[in-house]
Amino acid sequence: MAEEYEYGKGVPTVVAPSMATIESLVEDIRYRGQLIARNQKLESGVGATGVIGISIGIVAVLLLVLVPVVLTGGI
Repeated sequence: MAEEYEYGKGVPTVVAPSMATIESLVEDIRYRGQLIARNQKLESGVGATGVIGISIGIVAVLLLVLVPVVLTGGI
């Protein structure tokens, strides 16, 4: 006897993936990547200009503290 096939019955079909879940994961990964990049840029900038900033700070403190003391005759 010939077998009869019924199409569309019992055959697995492709289910569309839940794009909302995937998109929220992608956005979360993108946000974290941007935070890491921003932090890395900030640390690089501080590291590159740290010595210059400390030097300028020391000179400014010396000027603001020593100059008034010398002008008032404290030393």
